[in-house]
Amino acid sequence: LVLLGAAGLLLYDVAAVRAHHPAMAWRRSLARELATRHLDDPLVLGPAALAVVLGLWLIVLAVTPGLRQVLPMRPVAPGIRAGLDRKAAALVLRDRAMEVSGVQSVRMSVSRRKATARAVSHFRELDEVRADLDVALGEGLRQLGLAHRFGLTVHVRRPKKR
Repeated sequence: LVLLGAAGLLLYDVAAVRAHHPAMAWRRSLARELATRHLDDPLVLGPAALAVVLGLWLIVLAVTPGLRQVLPMRPVAPGIRAGLDRKAAALVLRDRAMEVSGVQSVRMSVSRRKATARAVSHFRELDEVRADLDVALGEGLRQLGLAHRFGLTVHVRRPKKR
């Protein structure tokens, strides 16, 4: 709010000058000080260094992922929020998928809205394994207690021949 107020005041002053009115006193004195001081003056270098540090901090904040790896869970009590790490959710679902008969290996990936299973089946029909995986993983997603409804994609294939 302070920055918004300062920006509004500066914009008002710029518009007043463009309308052929005199600039505000603080802006005239600031312009006079900046015109008479050298660039190596500590009163110029200090705010410049502060602006550089603030700019770098804002860039770091802009490129950091935040909490994108955490999936929000359904609230069980008012005022309590919980989250589940995506890797942990993928691990739980992978363990769930490995319990299905005929599954040799599974790779799970969990995004913000979708879980994808890539399974290798070695002795059962692929359609049967896919149907069993759909049921097992759908129940597993429901039991995770996530706040949003998740899409589920299951891919089943035979192992590569060597």
